[in-house]
Amino acid sequence: MIVPRNFVLLEELEKAEKGNTDMTVSLGLTQGDDILMSNWQCSILGPVGSPVDNRIVSLLIYCDSKYPDSAPKLTMQSKVNFPFVDANGVIIPNKVPYLSNWKRHHRLDEALVEIRKMFMKAEYKKLAQPAEGLCY
Repeated sequence: MIVPRNFVLLEELEKAEKGNTDMTVSLGLTQGDDILMSNWQCSILGPVGSPVDNRIVSLLIYCDSKYPDSAPKLTMQSKVNFPFVDANGVIIPNKVPYLSNWKRHHRLDEALVEIRKMFMKAEYKKLAQPAEGLCY
């Protein structure tokens, strides 16, 4: 049985509101009255030893009408310097395996955890980052 889009998103919202996600990420609707549940405000706690060590990295997620059959669109609000983020803060899906290999059972909180893991990649450890608090 295929679960309708809004039921999937409602389940994700309830999971986030109850704190049943990885505690290093958070997410919720940008507006409580968004009946389509399309726009999400998110944050990722920068991993220790990464270029964003102990920073709170903010981003937005947009779930279009094709979600969860297609990946959401992720855009950084916090300015960061990683090769999977373009000059406007948009996360480049084909540079993030979890997004480029998106499956219907993938979820928003899991996508955030995967982005967090990418912050820790050895080849990114020496990347200079913009000053904390800068935004796109």
